[in-house]
Amino acid sequence: ALAKRYGKRIDGHAPGVVGDALKAYASAGIETDHECVTLTEARERVALGMKVAIREGSAARNFDALWPLLEEAPEACFFCSDDKHPDELVCSHIDALVRRAVQNGVPPMTAIRAATLNPVRHYRLPVGLLQEGDPADFVEVDDLEHFKVQRTFINGVEVAAGGQPLLPRVETVGLNKFEARPIGLDQLAWTAPGLADVPVILAQDGALVTGREAHAPLVENGKIMADPGRDLLKIVVVNRYRDAPPAIGLIKHFGLKRGALASSVAHDSHNVVAVGASDEALLRAINAVIEARGGLAFASPSDTRVFPLPIAGLMAEGEAWEAAEAFKELSALARADGCKQSSPYMTLSFMALLVIPSLKMSDLGLFDVDRFDFWKSSDA
Repeated sequence: ALAKRYGKRIDGHAPGVVGDALKAYASAGIETDHECVTLTEARERVALGMKVAIREGSAARNFDALWPLLEEAPEACFFCSDDKHPDELVCSHIDALVRRAVQNGVPPMTAIRAATLNPVRHYRLPVGLLQEGDPADFVEVDDLEHFKVQRTFINGVEVAAGGQPLLPRVETVGLNKFEARPIGLDQLAWTAPGLADVPVILAQDGALVTGREAHAPLVENGKIMADPGRDLLKIVVVNRYRDAPPAIGLIKHFGLKRGALASSVAHDSHNVVAVGASDEALLRAINAVIEARGGLAFASPSDTRVFPLPIAGLMAEGEAWEAAEAFKELSALARADGCKQSSPYMTLSFMALLVIPSLKMSDLGLFDVDRFDFWKSSDA
């Protein structure tokens, strides 16, 4: 309603919504969706007058499924990344999608249109379109096959050349609301008397949606423990804005054997989210993030590494290349410990995103997105 009042565009977020539910969704005035997973979903949205943002992020990768839409409805497509890790960003961004589209046989101008003209016109962005009187906003590329950027101009000013930025460095003010205090090992104890089975989140590589299964947990001294032998790890969310008990559940398909990873990048509330093979490793990873007042951490039995994110617990203060290197190192540690996810920290961040099915973990407990309600032991 606020967007309509102020004449703003309304973006959507509706994976799996089809048929009459999608018609109602579109009729409410929602104009785009960047969560399409299948070409059928995308076509249905275009038929209702919606635009489709073809996404290729670090965790959610939908380009291969959706690129034919560029030829079927070139006026209705954008490119987007929607959460892309720094180690990938320093290599490529939207340019990679243009390049891949052309390699798949899409005409170069159609691919360029999805990266430039369509989003500028749809969102009414104050960006030049190479028309007379426009500000000179453009990139110069080597050719229309490889799309390697030679120079970049904004408002007629050269801001990058030869892969190097020419903009002056701007100092940042590290605003950060982070009130959580380090937790104790006892706070990670999970007692669930009488439960034969508990719901388990099934993380999926390359997707934001999760599956769900019920498993009999490993119980020791009346407490539910992580069971790395069956890849049943603990997932924990700690409220970063106030002191509160951690929320605890089980998750499968992360594959860690001994360690734990934690992050304060946890959509959309950005609490601290962690997955680990033991309470001890979880404790070290979570407290490393809390003590840094935001960051990414990996804890093994012998070491704990943390990359601080002092700006809102979401961003680093240095250059992108520094963040990329730190991120690559942490991801490598997770994979060396058996992590099965191609993008461990990005997948972790989406395990707290309560608008994407099917099970997710919030600071208030396990959330059943399909029922849109919190799971309770009485549901077992």
